[in-house]
Amino acid sequence: MNRIDKDKLPRHIAIIMDGNGRWAKKNALRRIAGHRKGAEAVRNTVRICREIGIQYLTLYAFSVENWRRPADEIEALMSLLEEFLISELKEMLDNNIRLAAIGNINALYERVKKILYKTIEQTSKNSGMTLNLALSYGGRDEIVEAVKRILRDSEAGEIKKEDMTKEIFSKYLYTADMPDPDLLIRTSGEYRLSNFLLWQSAYTELYFVDVLWPDFSRENLIEIIADYQSRERRFGLTSDQLP
Repeated sequence: MNRIDKDKLPRHIAIIMDGNGRWAKKNALRRIAGHRKGAEAVRNTVRICREIGIQYLTLYAFSVENWRRPADEIEALMSLLEEFLISELKEMLDNNIRLAAIGNINALYERVKKILYKTIEQTSKNSGMTLNLALSYGGRDEIVEAVKRILRDSEAGEIKKEDMTKEIFSKYLYTADMPDPDLLIRTSGEYRLSNFLLWQSAYTELYFVDVLWPDFSRENLIEIIADYQSRERRFGLTSDQLP
């Protein structure tokens, strides 16, 4: 812990949790065993972020593309999500964690949607950290949906095209009430964003690690945050212009 500066923490960390299937194959287990082990890594990562003082943690839990997976795997993932929400409610309440979700939530199974909304409501007054789950999420879909909403508001006379700014556009995204991620981590050694937070990651620091998600540890996270703190974030300026 002493390797990181508590005064220079990323406000918002986003994680593409990749490698559950490969972890299962590597250990001669079924894919669902990898997803279940991955859920343990989620639990540990949330605890570490809360302990350190991260304000927002967004986890890419289920993409719109994941709906194309085999039906039995989708059912298993939905059941795991349901189990996670039920089992972690007490910890979220005890540790002042607010749950949020982004994506096409209406596409989720009805039973999952019900417990998700219930958990969001039960944790809505918590203010210590926001755990944001990206579910049935796609970055391009999010942007298209934002454009549709802007067009509807324009037709209703609520917004004029000449008034549109990047800041106003951001308010039409799923993440309207959250800061953009400062740090985006992808596990498993893949080097792509996979349709995740495309607009929000314009100036996000990216970190790719070879570790499969079920093996992602406290040490991995601390090392990545330490690396983040060593980087110079210029946002288009020169080093001399920075304060």
